[in-house]
Amino acid sequence: MIRANRNSGILSAMQHPRIWATWNFSKSGLRMFCCRVPFRPPIHIQWAPQRQILRGERLFAVSLGEPPSCGTALKIVPESPFAGEWPDLNHWRQAPIDEKRGWGNTGPSDNIPPPPCSEEFLPDLQSLPGSLAECGALVLNTGDPMRKAAISHMAWTAVRQGRLVSIGTAGAPPRPARPPKPELVPMPKVPKIADSPLPKSVYMLHNLAHIELNAIDLAWDTLVRFSHLGLEDSFYTDFAHVADDESRHFGWCVQRLSELGHAYGDMAAHDMLWASATQSTCDLSSRLALVPMSQEARGLDAGPRLCQRLQGGGDARSAGIVGRIAQEEKAHVGVGVSWFLRVSHMLDLQPDEVYKGWLEHISPELLKGPFNHGSRNEVGFRREWYDKGMWREGRMGLSELQQLSTRLKEVLDVEIENSECE
Repeated sequence: MIRANRNSGILSAMQHPRIWATWNFSKSGLRMFCCRVPFRPPIHIQWAPQRQILRGERLFAVSLGEPPSCGTALKIVPESPFAGEWPDLNHWRQAPIDEKRGWGNTGPSDNIPPPPCSEEFLPDLQSLPGSLAECGALVLNTGDPMRKAAISHMAWTAVRQGRLVSIGTAGAPPRPARPPKPELVPMPKVPKIADSPLPKSVYMLHNLAHIELNAIDLAWDTLVRFSHLGLEDSFYTDFAHVADDESRHFGWCVQRLSELGHAYGDMAAHDMLWASATQSTCDLSSRLALVPMSQEARGLDAGPRLCQRLQGGGDARSAGIVGRIAQEEKAHVGVGVSWFLRVSHMLDLQPDEVYKGWLEHISPELLKGPFNHGSRNEVGFRREWYDKGMWREGRMGLSELQQLSTRLKEVLDVEIENSECE
């Protein structure tokens, strides 16, 4: 138990000698309770009527009904998962390094090497940059797709093995480096499947490979671009983990294209995914809403349909790859929902209103179905957020949304200040 009191200094902590706290009082009693533990950042537990606002890398809930008064015993207990978070997300976070970079006869295999990358210098674990953000910048500035994938996997391996512990900061390039092929053209100039000289399976796999390559860059760009905010380390390691998953998915697609006698770059591709993401470079809530919660969620919607088309065309092997990718994309949407909830709570805003506002203003086409409601709901992405048929009146305006980045920075500055006070 930790007992609230009006004494200055460190709050006494029975059974929790490693926790200390700061607190503020109002006429109704204890209003703010900020705990610190021996890791960054501090845990913040703020009382609010009939709900809990939870912040911090390790989440704790304090059982409060009415505002606590001086002398109230506060019981601190771990809460997992975060309210509204996909229950399986912690399993994904704790999973061992996935070395199944090839696709075998029955599925992912660690006995099949990934497709080779160019002969340019490829760093090993010992020669990686000294921080995760710098690793991300290296990936973003790497043009060869398989080198992007290889460095992504090395960086995640170093994180999981405890060799890369610094998050650091780095600058994100205006756009990621890309190979000479495929040629990037406006969407209307990308050949339709009926007009393409490529076999239908190859056409669909090439499109998927292009999406997965973009997903590698978008995960790293999210990590690097917002590294200056000093969020919890788990935010950055989540997106490094996502990048590793996407690098594996890209490798499976490239391997299968090779088996079918083709390669990534054999047809023109569009740049819509990256162009759309550039609208979310200045605000974390807009990036989370647009990329993991909308672009990645499209994988949950389209994956089963693509599987059926490949299966119907007699390509069960490609269908198996697509099905496995769609299944693993759930974690990526779940990551977006989890952090979007946390950011919204930090700003004391309703997350559904923030999501609706951003999507309506910057990418309304992503609010059009068909949707896989079951898979979206499974990872905590509620239908009333994205289904316009269930929306109510009164959404956030653009001017209000544009102030969120400043508000978030102010909140984080206060948290950093609290963590540094003695």
